[in-house]
Amino acid sequence: MSYVIGLDLGTTSAKSVVFHKNGEVAAEYEVAYPLSHPVVGHAEQDPLQMEEAALEALNLSTRSIERKDIVGVGISAAMHSLICMDEKGAPFSPSMIWADARSAGEASTLKEGHPDVYMRTGTPLHPMSPFSKLLWMKNNDYEPWHKADYFVSVKEFLLYRWFGEKVVDYSIAAATGLFNIHEHTWDEETLALAGIGREQLFQPVEPTYAMKGMSAEAAEKSGLDAETAFVIGGSDGPLANLGIGAIQPGETAITIGTSGAIRQFSSEPLLDDQQEVFSYSFTDDLWITGGPSNNGGLVLKWIQQLFSNEDEIPVEELTKLASEVEAGAGNLIFLPYLNGERAPFWNAEAKGSFIGLTPVHGKGHMTRAAMEGVLFSILHIGSALERLGNKHDKIYASGGFARSETWVQMLADIFNKRIDIPVSHQSSAWGAAWVALYSLGHVDSLASIKSSIPMKEHYEPNAENHVKYKALFDVYESVSGKLQTDFEKLHRM
Repeated sequence: MSYVIGLDLGTTSAKSVVFHKNGEVAAEYEVAYPLSHPVVGHAEQDPLQMEEAALEALNLSTRSIERKDIVGVGISAAMHSLICMDEKGAPFSPSMIWADARSAGEASTLKEGHPDVYMRTGTPLHPMSPFSKLLWMKNNDYEPWHKADYFVSVKEFLLYRWFGEKVVDYSIAAATGLFNIHEHTWDEETLALAGIGREQLFQPVEPTYAMKGMSAEAAEKSGLDAETAFVIGGSDGPLANLGIGAIQPGETAITIGTSGAIRQFSSEPLLDDQQEVFSYSFTDDLWITGGPSNNGGLVLKWIQQLFSNEDEIPVEELTKLASEVEAGAGNLIFLPYLNGERAPFWNAEAKGSFIGLTPVHGKGHMTRAAMEGVLFSILHIGSALERLGNKHDKIYASGGFARSETWVQMLADIFNKRIDIPVSHQSSAWGAAWVALYSLGHVDSLASIKSSIPMKEHYEPNAENHVKYKALFDVYESVSGKLQTDFEKLHRM
C-alpha cells in the first residue's frame, strides 16, 4: 500500500496528513506553535519553533506506516509570511505573518503613490504583504533588514534548511506583492521601491517542482527517508481550491478557519480596477482570484469569551442558541472586523460593530448575528468576483466552520446555493498531496483530482431565509461602506 503526505504550514499549527491515493485520510497529526503580539499590531512567530513543529508532525503521522510506502510529500503554507535570513539559513528576525499590521502607514502611502503596482502584481496594497513589510523595515532602520542575505517565507525557510534549495512556488511568490503575475518573475520596479535586490529572493518555480536529499538531521527528526521526494506545492488558497474540487469556471471554494476566504481559478490574470480582490499565479496557465477576510472562526471565539465567566461556554452551546433564533437574528447585524479587514476594503483600521441592538436581543441573537456577519463578509467579496464576471454556480466549503451544520446552512441560505462539504476538512493538505502525486507521475493531471474527493454531505438553501438575508445584506453592504472612514478616525483618536 502506498501513501502521500500533505504538509500544511498554517497560521497556528503544522499539520501532517497521510492520504491514500483516493483521498481517504489514513492519519493526521497537528502540532501547534505560538503566535506572539509583542506590540499592538505586531503578529510574529519563531521560525525555528515552526520548523520543530513541522518535523514533529511529520514524525507522528508516519509512525504507523512503512517509510518505503510514502511516495512523496506536498507542501501547503499560509501566505504573506516574511523572515530575514542569512546565507546559512539562520533567521535574523521572527516570521511576520499575514496578520501583522505594523506597515499600515507604508501600505497607505503605496496606495496613494503607486496604485499601478496592483495591476502588475495582483496583490492589493495592504500591510499583510511582504512588500509593505519590507518598506516598513527600510523606513524604520530595522536591523535584520540590513543584515539579511535573503527575505523568505516560512516554506522557503524550511526547504532551504532541509534541502539547501533556493526556490519559491509561484503562489507564495505572488502573495508577496513583489511578483509580476503576467511574466512569472520578480517585478524590478517593485523591488526598487522595497529597497532590495533580486538576488535576495529565491527562484520562482511551478508547484510541481520536486526535490530530494533531505539533511540528515531533518530526516531523522521527521522520521522520513532522506530520499523521500518533497514537492513544493503552493499557498493554502489555491491548494484548498484544488483539494476541494473547485477547479472549473463557476466553481467556488469557501474556506473558513481562523480567518476566511472565497476563491476561483481562472485561465488568465483577473485584475480589478477597484482593487477589491487578489489575483495570484498558481501554475504557468492557472491563476487564483478571490479575497480573504481577517475574521472567521475567531469571531465565534470572541463571542465565546465575551459570554463566558469562570466556566467557558462550549461553542456547541452557543451555536445551539444561534440555531434557535430566526434567520437574520431579529434584524441584528454584525460587522465582523475585529482584526481590521482585508477584502473588499483592505482597511487595517476597520472595527467590529453590532448594528441594530435592542433590549430584546440576547446571547442567541448576538451569536447568530456574529456568525451571519462572517458569511456576509464572504458574500461581499463574492459580489466583487461576480462584478468581474465570475459566477458562483457551484460552491464547495471547507475549514473548521464546516463542522457546524447551523453555520453551513446559513451559508447556503445567504448565497442561495447548494453547498457541498468534503469528508476531510484538510483541503489544502489534500491539494498539496495531489500536486505531489501529479509531479511524481502517479496521476495524469491536476484536474483529475475531482474523482478523488470523497464528499460527506450537501446543504440546500431555504428560499424564505434567503429573502430575509438578501434584504439584510443590502443594509450590511451600505453600512459597512459608510463606516470605513469613521473607523479610521476612531483608530487615530
